[in-house]
Amino acid sequence: MPEATQMKIEENTVAFNQTKKEAFTLSQHFTEIAKYLKSSWKVVVNKDDITNERLSIVKLFVISGPTEKFSAAEFNSIKKYLETGGSLLVLMGENGEAKYTTNINFLLEQFGVMVNSDTVLRTSYFKYYHPKEALIPNGVLNRGIAEVLEKMSISATQMDLSHKQALQFLYPYGASLNVAKPAVALLSTGSVAFPLNRPVCAVYKSLSPNGGTLAVVGSAAMFSDPYINKEDNFKIFEFLFKYLTEESVTLNSIDSEEPEIETYYQVPDIISLSSNLMSCLQESDELPQNVKNYFDQGLFCMDTRLVPKAIQKFMLTSFYVCSKILQIFITR
Repeated sequence: MPEATQMKIEENTVAFNQTKKEAFTLSQHFTEIAKYLKSSWKVVVNKDDITNERLSIVKLFVISGPTEKFSAAEFNSIKKYLETGGSLLVLMGENGEAKYTTNINFLLEQFGVMVNSDTVLRTSYFKYYHPKEALIPNGVLNRGIAEVLEKMSISATQMDLSHKQALQFLYPYGASLNVAKPAVALLSTGSVAFPLNRPVCAVYKSLSPNGGTLAVVGSAAMFSDPYINKEDNFKIFEFLFKYLTEESVTLNSIDSEEPEIETYYQVPDIISLSSNLMSCLQESDELPQNVKNYFDQGLFCMDTRLVPKAIQKFMLTSFYVCSKILQIFITR
Protein backbone atom coordinates (compact mmCIF):
# COMPACT_ATOMS: atom_id res chain seq x y z
CA MET A 1 0.00 0.00 0.00
CA PRO A 2 1.30 3.51 -0.75
CA GLU A 3 1.85 5.84 2.15
CA ALA A 4 0.17 9.16 2.76
CA THR A 5 3.40 11.03 2.11
CA GLN A 6 3.24 9.90 -1.53
CA MET A 7 -0.34 11.11 -2.12
CA LYS A 8 -1.34 13.93 -4.38
CA ILE A 9 -4.25 16.20 -3.67
CA GLU A 10 -7.24 14.09 -4.67
CA GLU A 11 -10.89 14.07 -3.65
CA ASN A 12 -11.24 10.29 -3.84
CA THR A 13 -8.53 9.24 -1.39
CA VAL A 14 -9.12 7.14 1.74
CA ALA A 15 -6.27 6.94 4.26
CA PHE A 16 -5.94 4.32 7.00
CA ASN A 17 -3.81 5.52 9.89
CA GLN A 18 -1.07 3.25 11.25
CA THR A 19 0.96 5.68 13.34
CA LYS A 20 -0.48 4.53 16.68
CA LYS A 21 0.18 0.80 16.33
CA GLU A 22 -3.42 0.17 15.34
CA ALA A 23 -4.75 -3.24 16.34
CA PHE A 24 -6.54 -3.47 12.97
CA THR A 25 -4.57 -2.73 9.82
CA LEU A 26 -5.57 -2.46 6.19
CA SER A 27 -3.31 -5.24 4.90
CA GLN A 28 -4.13 -7.80 7.61
CA HIS A 29 -7.71 -7.12 8.69
CA PHE A 30 -9.48 -4.96 6.09
CA THR A 31 -8.62 -6.60 2.78
CA GLU A 32 -12.31 -7.00 1.90
CA ILE A 33 -12.85 -3.29 2.46
CA ALA A 34 -9.80 -2.50 0.35
CA LYS A 35 -11.20 -4.53 -2.55
CA TYR A 36 -14.51 -2.71 -2.29
CA LEU A 37 -12.93 0.75 -2.20
CA LYS A 38 -10.31 0.26 -4.88
CA SER A 39 -12.91 0.19 -7.64
CA SER A 40 -13.52 3.94 -7.33
CA TRP A 41 -11.24 5.19 -4.56
CA LYS A 42 -7.56 5.43 -3.89
CA VAL A 43 -6.73 3.56 -0.68
CA VAL A 44 -3.52 4.51 1.13
CA VAL A 45 -1.82 3.96 4.47
CA ASN A 46 -0.53 6.79 6.64
CA LYS A 47 2.62 5.85 8.56
CA ASP A 48 3.80 9.37 9.35
CA ASP A 49 2.75 11.99 11.87
CA ILE A 50 -0.78 13.33 11.59
CA THR A 51 -0.51 16.91 10.34
CA ASN A 52 -2.74 19.43 8.62
CA GLU A 53 -0.92 18.92 5.33
CA ARG A 54 -1.45 15.16 5.23
CA LEU A 55 -5.07 15.33 6.34
CA SER A 56 -5.96 18.02 3.83
CA ILE A 57 -5.27 15.70 0.91
CA VAL A 58 -7.61 12.87 1.91
CA LYS A 59 -11.39 12.65 1.77
CA LEU A 60 -11.75 10.06 4.52
CA PHE A 61 -9.35 9.34 7.38
CA VAL A 62 -9.76 6.02 9.25
CA ILE A 63 -8.44 5.31 12.76
CA SER A 64 -8.95 1.64 13.68
CA GLY A 65 -8.06 0.51 17.18
CA PRO A 66 -5.16 2.80 18.16
CA THR A 67 -3.00 1.48 21.01
CA GLU A 68 -0.95 4.62 21.60
CA LYS A 69 -1.89 8.11 22.72
CA PHE A 70 -2.31 11.06 20.41
CA SER A 71 -0.49 14.32 21.00
CA ALA A 72 -2.21 17.66 21.44
CA ALA A 73 -0.91 18.79 18.04
CA GLU A 74 -2.39 15.71 16.37
CA PHE A 75 -5.77 16.30 18.01
CA ASN A 76 -5.72 19.91 16.84
CA SER A 77 -4.94 18.78 13.29
CA ILE A 78 -7.78 16.23 13.31
CA LYS A 79 -10.21 18.78 14.74
CA LYS A 80 -9.24 21.33 12.11
CA TYR A 81 -9.60 18.63 9.47
CA LEU A 82 -13.20 18.03 10.57
CA GLU A 83 -13.95 21.74 10.69
CA THR A 84 -12.77 22.20 7.11
CA GLY A 85 -14.89 19.47 5.53
CA GLY A 86 -12.93 16.28 6.23
CA SER A 87 -14.46 12.94 7.21
CA LEU A 88 -13.21 10.76 10.06
CA LEU A 89 -14.09 7.14 10.88
CA VAL A 90 -13.04 5.87 14.32
CA LEU A 91 -13.23 2.14 15.08
CA MET A 92 -12.59 0.81 18.58
CA GLY A 93 -13.08 -2.48 20.45
CA GLU A 94 -14.11 -4.09 23.71
CA ASN A 95 -13.07 -2.39 26.97
CA GLY A 96 -12.34 0.84 25.07
CA GLU A 97 -9.44 2.93 26.29
CA ALA A 98 -8.78 0.58 29.20
CA LYS A 99 -7.60 -2.10 26.76
CA TYR A 100 -6.22 0.02 23.93
CA THR A 101 -4.33 2.47 26.19
CA THR A 102 -5.19 5.43 23.99
CA ASN A 103 -6.79 8.82 24.60
CA ILE A 104 -9.13 9.00 21.60
CA ASN A 105 -12.07 9.85 23.88
CA PHE A 106 -10.52 13.27 24.49
CA LEU A 107 -11.24 14.08 20.86
CA LEU A 108 -14.57 12.27 20.57
CA GLU A 109 -16.08 13.89 23.65
CA GLN A 110 -15.82 17.28 21.95
CA PHE A 111 -18.36 16.01 19.42
CA GLY A 112 -20.68 14.24 21.87
CA VAL A 113 -19.35 10.67 21.68
CA MET A 114 -17.43 8.52 24.16
CA VAL A 115 -16.36 4.86 23.96
CA ASN A 116 -17.11 3.01 27.19
CA SER A 117 -14.70 0.59 28.84
CA ASP A 118 -17.10 -2.33 28.65
CA THR A 119 -18.04 -5.27 26.44
CA VAL A 120 -21.29 -5.96 24.63
CA LEU A 121 -22.55 -9.48 25.40
CA ARG A 122 -25.48 -11.37 23.99
CA THR A 123 -27.73 -12.71 26.71
CA SER A 124 -28.88 -15.74 24.69
CA TYR A 125 -26.37 -17.51 22.46
CA PHE A 126 -28.17 -17.92 19.17
CA LYS A 127 -26.44 -18.62 15.86
CA TYR A 128 -23.10 -17.43 17.23
CA TYR A 129 -22.18 -19.24 20.42
CA HIS A 130 -19.49 -16.92 21.74
CA PRO A 131 -21.19 -14.39 24.04
CA LYS A 132 -19.04 -11.56 22.67
CA GLU A 133 -20.20 -12.27 19.12
CA ALA A 134 -23.52 -10.52 19.59
CA LEU A 135 -26.11 -10.94 16.85
CA ILE A 136 -28.36 -7.89 17.08
CA PRO A 137 -31.62 -8.22 15.11
CA ASN A 138 -33.32 -5.00 16.21
CA GLY A 139 -30.59 -2.43 16.67
CA VAL A 140 -31.30 0.10 13.89
CA LEU A 141 -32.19 3.46 15.46
CA ASN A 142 -32.61 5.58 12.34
CA ARG A 143 -34.82 4.60 9.41
CA GLY A 144 -32.61 6.69 7.14
CA ILE A 145 -30.21 3.73 6.96
CA ALA A 146 -32.82 1.49 5.33
CA GLU A 147 -33.92 4.29 3.03
CA VAL A 148 -30.41 4.88 1.74
CA LEU A 149 -29.72 1.19 1.19
CA GLU A 150 -33.16 0.63 -0.34
CA LYS A 151 -33.45 -2.35 1.92
CA MET A 152 -37.19 -1.95 2.44
CA SER A 153 -39.84 -1.31 -0.23
CA ILE A 154 -42.83 -0.84 2.07
CA SER A 155 -45.19 1.94 3.00
CA ALA A 156 -44.34 4.73 5.41
CA THR A 157 -46.65 3.28 8.07
CA GLN A 158 -44.95 -0.11 7.93
CA MET A 159 -41.55 1.53 8.01
CA ASP A 160 -42.44 3.31 11.25
CA LEU A 161 -43.17 -0.06 12.85
CA SER A 162 -40.32 -2.17 11.51
CA HIS A 163 -37.37 0.08 10.75
CA LYS A 164 -35.51 -1.35 13.78
CA GLN A 165 -35.64 -4.80 12.15
CA ALA A 166 -34.59 -3.49 8.73
CA LEU A 167 -31.06 -4.80 9.23
CA GLN A 168 -29.52 -7.31 11.59
CA PHE A 169 -25.81 -7.16 12.22
CA LEU A 170 -23.12 -9.11 14.03
CA TYR A 171 -21.34 -7.00 16.65
CA PRO A 172 -18.21 -8.92 17.75
CA TYR A 173 -15.88 -7.95 20.58
CA GLY A 174 -17.20 -4.41 20.79
CA ALA A 175 -17.91 -1.73 23.37
CA SER A 176 -20.94 0.46 23.89
CA LEU A 177 -20.95 4.23 23.42
CA ASN A 178 -22.22 7.26 25.27
CA VAL A 179 -23.85 9.67 22.84
CA ALA A 180 -24.98 13.23 23.48
CA LYS A 181 -25.94 16.09 21.21
CA PRO A 182 -24.81 17.19 18.68
CA ALA A 183 -23.95 13.54 17.89
CA VAL A 184 -26.65 11.10 16.75
CA ALA A 185 -26.89 7.39 17.59
CA LEU A 186 -27.44 5.11 14.58
CA LEU A 187 -27.17 1.58 15.98
CA SER A 188 -27.83 0.10 19.41
CA THR A 189 -27.43 -3.21 21.23
CA GLY A 190 -31.17 -3.84 20.93
CA SER A 191 -33.11 -5.98 23.38
CA VAL A 192 -31.05 -9.19 23.23
CA ALA A 193 -27.59 -7.90 24.16
CA PHE A 194 -26.26 -6.39 27.35
CA PRO A 195 -26.14 -3.49 28.11
CA LEU A 196 -29.69 -3.17 26.77
CA ASN A 197 -30.54 -0.60 24.10
CA ARG A 198 -27.24 1.26 24.31
CA PRO A 199 -25.58 2.97 21.31
CA VAL A 200 -22.82 1.13 19.45
CA CYS A 201 -22.54 3.45 16.43
CA ALA A 202 -22.86 7.23 16.33
CA VAL A 203 -22.25 10.02 13.83
CA TYR A 204 -21.66 13.74 13.96
CA LYS A 205 -22.12 16.18 11.10
CA SER A 206 -21.10 19.80 11.38
CA LEU A 207 -23.85 22.36 10.89
CA SER A 208 -21.50 24.79 9.15
CA PRO A 209 -21.53 24.74 5.32
CA ASN A 210 -17.91 23.62 5.09
CA GLY A 211 -17.99 21.31 8.12
CA GLY A 212 -17.02 17.66 8.10
CA THR A 213 -18.45 14.37 9.31
CA LEU A 214 -17.45 11.97 12.09
CA ALA A 215 -18.53 8.34 12.59
CA VAL A 216 -17.66 6.18 15.59
CA VAL A 217 -18.19 2.40 15.84
CA GLY A 218 -17.44 0.51 19.05
CA SER A 219 -16.28 -2.63 17.22
CA ALA A 220 -13.50 -2.56 14.66
CA ALA A 221 -13.82 -6.34 14.30
CA MET A 222 -17.31 -5.80 12.89
CA PHE A 223 -15.78 -4.68 9.58
CA SER A 224 -12.76 -6.99 9.61
CA ASP A 225 -12.40 -9.83 7.12
CA PRO A 226 -13.90 -12.62 9.31
CA TYR A 227 -17.10 -10.66 10.05
CA ILE A 228 -17.81 -8.08 7.36
CA ASN A 229 -19.66 -10.56 5.14
CA LYS A 230 -21.78 -11.94 7.98
CA GLU A 231 -25.38 -10.78 8.35
CA ASP A 232 -25.76 -7.16 7.14
CA ASN A 233 -22.38 -5.89 8.32
CA PHE A 234 -21.26 -5.00 4.82
CA LYS A 235 -24.43 -3.00 4.19
CA ILE A 236 -23.83 -1.02 7.36
CA PHE A 237 -20.28 -0.25 6.29
CA GLU A 238 -21.58 0.77 2.89
CA PHE A 239 -24.02 3.19 4.50
CA LEU A 240 -21.37 4.69 6.79
CA PHE A 241 -19.02 5.15 3.86
CA LYS A 242 -21.71 6.90 1.84
CA TYR A 243 -22.66 9.07 4.79
CA LEU A 244 -19.05 10.11 5.30
CA THR A 245 -18.26 10.81 1.65
CA GLU A 246 -21.53 11.98 0.09
CA GLU A 247 -23.28 15.14 1.24
CA SER A 248 -26.60 13.99 -0.22
CA VAL A 249 -26.97 11.19 2.34
CA THR A 250 -29.12 12.35 5.26
CA LEU A 251 -30.73 10.84 8.33
CA ASN A 252 -34.31 10.84 9.52
CA SER A 253 -34.71 13.99 11.62
CA ILE A 254 -37.33 12.52 13.96
CA ASP A 255 -35.23 9.48 14.84
CA SER A 256 -32.17 11.70 15.23
CA GLU A 257 -33.89 13.84 17.86
CA GLU A 258 -35.33 10.98 19.92
CA PRO A 259 -33.45 7.69 19.43
CA GLU A 260 -34.80 4.69 21.34
CA ILE A 261 -32.00 4.20 23.86
CA GLU A 262 -32.08 3.48 27.58
CA THR A 263 -30.07 4.54 30.61
CA TYR A 264 -26.71 2.88 31.12
CA TYR A 265 -26.93 0.43 34.04
CA GLN A 266 -23.94 -1.30 35.60
CA VAL A 267 -24.00 -4.76 37.14
CA PRO A 268 -21.94 -5.83 40.20
CA ASP A 269 -18.53 -7.41 39.76
CA ILE A 270 -19.68 -11.03 39.68
CA ILE A 271 -16.13 -12.46 39.71
CA SER A 272 -15.18 -10.47 42.80
CA LEU A 273 -18.40 -11.30 44.61
CA SER A 274 -18.04 -15.01 43.89
CA SER A 275 -14.74 -15.12 45.80
CA ASN A 276 -16.32 -13.73 48.97
CA LEU A 277 -18.00 -16.35 51.18
CA MET A 278 -21.46 -15.20 52.19
CA SER A 279 -23.94 -16.89 54.53
CA CYS A 280 -27.38 -17.57 53.15
CA LEU A 281 -30.57 -16.48 54.89
CA GLN A 282 -33.21 -19.18 55.29
CA GLU A 283 -36.71 -18.16 54.36
CA SER A 284 -39.40 -18.66 56.98
CA ASP A 285 -42.17 -21.20 56.47
CA GLU A 286 -45.45 -20.00 55.10
CA LEU A 287 -48.04 -19.17 57.76
CA PRO A 288 -51.08 -21.48 57.82
CA GLN A 289 -54.39 -20.04 56.70
CA ASN A 290 -56.26 -21.62 59.65
CA VAL A 291 -55.70 -19.51 62.79
CA LYS A 292 -56.19 -22.55 65.08
CA ASN A 293 -53.06 -24.12 63.65
CA TYR A 294 -50.96 -21.32 65.15
CA PHE A 295 -51.24 -23.01 68.59
CA ASP A 296 -49.98 -26.52 69.45
CA GLN A 297 -51.73 -27.70 72.60
CA GLY A 298 -49.71 -30.91 72.72
CA LEU A 299 -46.39 -29.32 73.63
CA PHE A 300 -47.17 -28.91 77.37
CA CYS A 301 -50.04 -30.85 78.99
CA MET A 302 -50.91 -33.21 81.92
CA ASP A 303 -53.11 -36.24 81.19
CA THR A 304 -53.19 -40.05 81.63
CA ARG A 305 -52.48 -41.05 78.06
CA LEU A 306 -49.12 -42.58 78.97
CA VAL A 307 -50.25 -44.45 82.14
CA PRO A 308 -51.05 -47.77 80.35
CA LYS A 309 -47.65 -47.79 78.68
CA ALA A 310 -45.94 -47.03 82.00
CA ILE A 311 -47.74 -49.92 83.77
CA GLN A 312 -46.86 -52.26 80.93
CA LYS A 313 -43.22 -51.29 81.16
CA PHE A 314 -43.33 -51.72 84.95
CA MET A 315 -44.74 -55.24 84.68
CA LEU A 316 -42.08 -56.24 82.20
CA THR A 317 -39.37 -54.76 84.35
CA SER A 318 -40.71 -56.44 87.55
CA PHE A 319 -40.90 -59.83 85.87
CA TYR A 320 -37.35 -59.44 84.65
CA VAL A 321 -36.08 -58.53 88.13
CA CYS A 322 -37.92 -61.40 89.82
CA SER A 323 -36.58 -63.91 87.34
CA LYS A 324 -33.06 -62.74 88.01
CA ILE A 325 -33.51 -63.07 91.79
CA LEU A 326 -34.87 -66.60 91.49
CA GLN A 327 -32.01 -67.51 89.22
CA ILE A 328 -29.55 -66.33 91.85
CA PHE A 329 -31.14 -68.42 94.64
CA ILE A 330 -31.26 -71.54 92.49
CA THR A 331 -27.60 -71.33 91.69
CA ARG A 332 -26.77 -71.21 95.41
